[in-house]
Amino acid sequence: MIPKGEEAEYFSLYEVSDKGSSVLGPAVLALVLDATGSFRIGALAIAVFFVVGFGILARMNLPRGAATAGNELPPG
Repeated sequence: MIPKGEEAEYFSLYEVSDKGSSVLGPAVLALVLDATGSFRIGALAIAVFFVVGFGILARMNLPRGAATAGNELPPG
């Protein structure tokens, strides 16, 4: 799904989002833990990120995205 010739830009976006998530997760846990005093509710707050992410991935049309990016579709 990455357009040819733009691999470096997408890799750097991945790296920035990786660093952001390593800060955002613990920050959300700390804020929820401070507000509620419960690790369970904090873990549930982090689980919301996973549910939203899986929902976004489930709606993606990978063959269409690859074709839109100008890449050849894999056989099958």
